[in-house]
Amino acid sequence: MQLYTKILLGLVLGAAVGFAANVFQLQGLTTVLLALEPIGTAFIRLITMIIIPLVVASLMVGTASLGDLAKLGRIGGKTIGFYLCTTAVAVTIGLMVSNVVKPGSRIDDTTRDALSARFEGDAVSRMQLADEAPRVIDTLLNIIPRNPIQSAANLELLPLIFFTIIFAAAVSVIAPKRREAVITFFEGVNDASMVVIDWVMKLAPYAVFALIAAVVADFGADLLVSLLVYSAVVVAGLLIHLTVTYGLAVRFLARLPFGTFLRRISKAPLVAFSTSSSNATLPVTMETAETEVGISKPVASFVLPLGATINMDGTALYQAVAVMFIAQIYGIEIGIAEQLIVVLTATLASIGAAGVPSAGIITLIIVLNAVGLGAQVQAGIALILGVDRILDMIRTSVNVTGDLTAAAVVARSEGEDLSFEPRGGRSAA
Repeated sequence: MQLYTKILLGLVLGAAVGFAANVFQLQGLTTVLLALEPIGTAFIRLITMIIIPLVVASLMVGTASLGDLAKLGRIGGKTIGFYLCTTAVAVTIGLMVSNVVKPGSRIDDTTRDALSARFEGDAVSRMQLADEAPRVIDTLLNIIPRNPIQSAANLELLPLIFFTIIFAAAVSVIAPKRREAVITFFEGVNDASMVVIDWVMKLAPYAVFALIAAVVADFGADLLVSLLVYSAVVVAGLLIHLTVTYGLAVRFLARLPFGTFLRRISKAPLVAFSTSSSNATLPVTMETAETEVGISKPVASFVLPLGATINMDGTALYQAVAVMFIAQIYGIEIGIAEQLIVVLTATLASIGAAGVPSAGIITLIIVLNAVGLGAQVQAGIALILGVDRILDMIRTSVNVTGDLTAAAVVARSEGEDLSFEPRGGRSAA
């Protein structure tokens, strides 16, 4: 059985068992499912463990192997441009769907106040995180690390990527004999990292079951019903962005059949759904790009780590819906001018918040304040926290799909002959 099929089976079974435990109030089963959650946590830790050696080695090999600083700058410009454009499109889609459906107009005042009270404590703690978050200028300066080793230890990918690209660019212009020695070393590190990933992925179906079952069992059906329209609008927006924005990009820019593309990369979004982390999914994403889509190592190793840190299409779309939802609940009109501010702020904040804990909520607070909803921030955050976890899982899957789409588009633009023939001899079984 294919690995992605096993992962999908684990996801479906976990959701079904967790839903049964929640709906039928099976306390014993819920306790068991929550007790299994450490299996999923162990999986996330194992796959996170390999991120730093994989990112450094693959980015070093890919960048140094280019041997052309102009090509490096060209690929970097295409990557960042693609991510900025798709993020702006995602925010626009979120606003359009919210204007049509108006999810905030369907929740009565009693439910609104009950939800706000239930999650008030969590909302306060998230706002404190936002207060502690660095300013945009500080975030940009922090991309330049004073100590790359410390950045690696703290799993701060953006500064580490910046240092690695600079160092690899320097390696690309030194004497060929010494350049090959450095590249050969990091090729060995990269190959060993991929072997570890293959080992860890054998645990994936069981970890996905444990993670999903625990989340669904502890989720609360009453909250889902209360916020069903809001959740449906977010999911609908994400599906539109996935099928239209990414579908068109894959079909006309990468020149690949979108249905086959989704099927071949499905392992990565499934892992992203269960872990809710683009960073934790990065090793799987990189392996999938090379072995399932035929993207070269230089492009995959540059585009995908960058995407895991700055590409937040799903999060930006969710923020747009959340802003409109909160404004509609409190009867506050958000005009065209304010919605344009949402597009600009959410797009820029998605990059400025890279590497910050609770980035989605923090950037949402930034956007809410930008359109004059500062007085409703705490209550508004409390309203949506109840379903934030499940929506986070979905939008992370969209983010990872966007990363792979960007890699395919950039690879094709660089003249690569993409195919769905596996590379490297690794089996997906």
